[in-house]
Amino acid sequence: MGMLSAHLEQQIGESDTSFMMAAAAKEVPDSSSNHSRDDSSSGGDGSSSLRNHTVILGWNTKLASLVRQLAMANHSLGGGVIAVLADKDTQQMEEEMKAHELDLMGTSVIYHTGCPLDNTSLQKVAVSEARATIILAETNDAEESDTRAVKIVRAICWTVEHDEMKGHIVVEVVDPENEAWVKQAGQDLVYTVAAHNLVGHLLVQCARQPGLAQVWEDILGFDNAEFYVKKWPELDGLPFGDVLFCFPDAIPCGVKVAAMENTVVLNPDDDYILSEGDELIVLAEDDDSYFPSKSLPKIADVKLQKSKSTSNDAKKILFCGWQHDSDNIISILEDSCVPGSEVWIFSKTAEAEREMRLADKGIRPTEFENVKLVHCIGDPSNRTDLESLPLESFDSILLAPDGDNTALHTDPHPVSTLLRIRSIQSKRMSREDVKAVQIRQGASAQSSWVQEMQQGSNQSIIISEFLNAETTKEEIAQADVPGVMVSDDMVAMVLAMVAEDKKVSYILSDLFAQEGHEFFFRSAEIYLRGETEELSFYDIMSRARHRKEIVLGYQHAFEDHPILNPPDKAAIKTWYAHDGFIVLAEV
Repeated sequence: MGMLSAHLEQQIGESDTSFMMAAAAKEVPDSSSNHSRDDSSSGGDGSSSLRNHTVILGWNTKLASLVRQLAMANHSLGGGVIAVLADKDTQQMEEEMKAHELDLMGTSVIYHTGCPLDNTSLQKVAVSEARATIILAETNDAEESDTRAVKIVRAICWTVEHDEMKGHIVVEVVDPENEAWVKQAGQDLVYTVAAHNLVGHLLVQCARQPGLAQVWEDILGFDNAEFYVKKWPELDGLPFGDVLFCFPDAIPCGVKVAAMENTVVLNPDDDYILSEGDELIVLAEDDDSYFPSKSLPKIADVKLQKSKSTSNDAKKILFCGWQHDSDNIISILEDSCVPGSEVWIFSKTAEAEREMRLADKGIRPTEFENVKLVHCIGDPSNRTDLESLPLESFDSILLAPDGDNTALHTDPHPVSTLLRIRSIQSKRMSREDVKAVQIRQGASAQSSWVQEMQQGSNQSIIISEFLNAETTKEEIAQADVPGVMVSDDMVAMVLAMVAEDKKVSYILSDLFAQEGHEFFFRSAEIYLRGETEELSFYDIMSRARHRKEIVLGYQHAFEDHPILNPPDKAAIKTWYAHDGFIVLAEV
């Protein structure tokens, strides 16, 4: 147990009485005279009419994205209500959110000034009646933020009796090592999202395969296909191999097993029999958009002569930038890469400081089995420093803001660094003595993105992380930058998903586990008997089962966007070897 975890355990061990006395002693701004117009129109303190709403406690750069996602989730219901409680002036909160020009699609947002540690403030936003309460991290300092989260959870539990809490609590945790202690503070009411761990896994997964960032954005957001968990008693007794083809408008991905509480099994064996109480996990457009069919589709199930393998070669990766959570990304790279891989760290941060931070986290690169760390000192924003690197030799380039950002409102985005790297690589491509580098830029008349994916060391996948892209979206669009992953947006999507359905947290835990399941791009040639073949999407799904994979969608060669959970799955289409399929498979 680390020092921070021990500190949190001490916080949890405090008595409710002494804790709330300390919280009550804190000076809390008066929220009764400073409500938004929406709040004042609800009558009294604004809580009397709040039911089945979503509460957000705290304020950070993810708030706009979070509100946007919750509004999209509420859209099919005709809108909803979001109550925000933060230690900020109400008018200031309103003005900051208006600057984002959000389309709330019928959802109302109510702002309260107050302290989440104060029971009166918590009652004003009616946490007991909320379907979900989200606690945001207001700083990247793990000790400060996660300790605050524990205190807020305890304050909620002190304010509301456990059995009177209508919904659950979702906590944004800074250090994944503290998740257990945050959960312990609220027992079965609390579900955690370790933001930096989430971003690290997404960066690494997306860096390994081009286009995966778009797939994750589609699945995590509410405006495309997403995960749903539901019981279908009429399917009890059927094997999963049959259930997989029962839904014309959804794709079954796994089972939440009733006999094993809170256990999710993704991509189960075909002979797994659904039992009473089991809940089916599917990828679908909306909760009410899919139903099982009474008959199974006709499938031209032809076993291929041999199972074509997918390459899993050693990688050479450039990690450009250094932040407080870089140690987490390095650990994930060590776990996910094969032996012989190299990770080059390029940053202004001194090598000694990097090694000290890694040591503080118990990370010893000399003991790595898969990855060799290569330290380089330089300024990622300086073209001369970038030109000193063998940019043409990397399989993947991860770009992250360089320098610590303990205040979540800062946003040193790396757009200019990305453009400089692309410029340098473009000039070096003309040299015959240097390996060619291909950067996927959407549709191409000369080569497909699947070919680029399979060429391994002959191409570089550039994935750029942005803490907050609200102020840089126009710049990103003008630069025509592919492979950009907005950290704040991704974390906000996950917070919203878990708030809307707490069972989704178990699915994501498996997808981000060291050993579990991931999304992969597969070349269509793996499933075809030749360069082209006419098949239905169901036929492709059936052939993928021989490899213990579930096909979730496809992307035609030379097209920019993947199609998840496609309609007309039984329709015969012409597939080409250069097409690609998105699959769920075991790591």
